[in-house]
Amino acid sequence: MPLSASVYAAVSVRLSGAPDLGRTQYELDVQAKLLDLAAGTGPGQVSKAFIDTRTLALSTGEDLDLAGALLDPLGAAAVFAVVKVIYFKASAANVNNVVVGNAASAGFIGPFGAAAHTVAIPPGGVLMLVHPGAGWTVTATTADLLHVLNGGAGTSVTYDVILLG
Repeated sequence: MPLSASVYAAVSVRLSGAPDLGRTQYELDVQAKLLDLAAGTGPGQVSKAFIDTRTLALSTGEDLDLAGALLDPLGAAAVFAVVKVIYFKASAANVNNVVVGNAASAGFIGPFGAAAHTVAIPPGGVLMLVHPGAGWTVTATTADLLHVLNGGAGTSVTYDVILLG
């Protein structure tokens, strides 16, 4: 069965106050479809998905091998040539941050700017990065490892991950 995906973002803001005279209220609703991806391998298309909930023991990390052993939700190999959507959600029950990026070798650079760069996702936080064009290139054996780290000691961390490419 072919893969397709739609990616959305939404922000709703309500601000009210009580000035000396009258009442002020500000409302903003931004609901944007960021990306529609049809089945395929070109720009605006998607053919690979990795979707999982994962747990890291205290003070440990793992490398998600984008050109290796990841499986899609139906058990088929998810070997990425490009990544178009990166989504991480750290469990609100975590005590430590979930840190994404900075593989020891063969680090996936993608949107991070350099292999050593990281993003720390606090408990309950979300990281979502979307490439509306051709995607961020994955280079097997030299730039294909997306490192995920438990940012502290003492407790494990759990996170949800969605990678589309």
